[in-house]
Amino acid sequence: METDLRPQDTANPYQTPSQGAAATPHDRARKLVDRVRHVAMAEGVSWLLLLAALPLKYQFGIPAGVKIMGPIHGALFVLLLIVLFQAWGDKALSFGKSVLVFFASLIPFGPFLIDRQLVERDPGES
Repeated sequence: METDLRPQDTANPYQTPSQGAAATPHDRARKLVDRVRHVAMAEGVSWLLLLAALPLKYQFGIPAGVKIMGPIHGALFVLLLIVLFQAWGDKALSFGKSVLVFFASLIPFGPFLIDRQLVERDPGES
């Protein structure tokens, strides 16, 4: 009976990272940037829903929208800060780009406006 003596830690060059091959730094950076994009989009949508709930509370006396969307938006904002610091710390985003994402998250439609810049950006650039 023959045994295969190849080392088990060598990656098959034909495998994709999802099939077990080691991910390249570029793949990791792209995943981090994509994570920032997705969380920023969710945070942006929650921001707009919170803004839509404000007239319901103050004009019509229905505070349920703000009571629901307030904590959701707050949690998504904190999550955005966490993934943003992770992407910046791993050099997937430059400091300037990270600051841009942060300030965009503070204004309505901001995450939607900067999304294209994050898509077109090559991870690892400064």
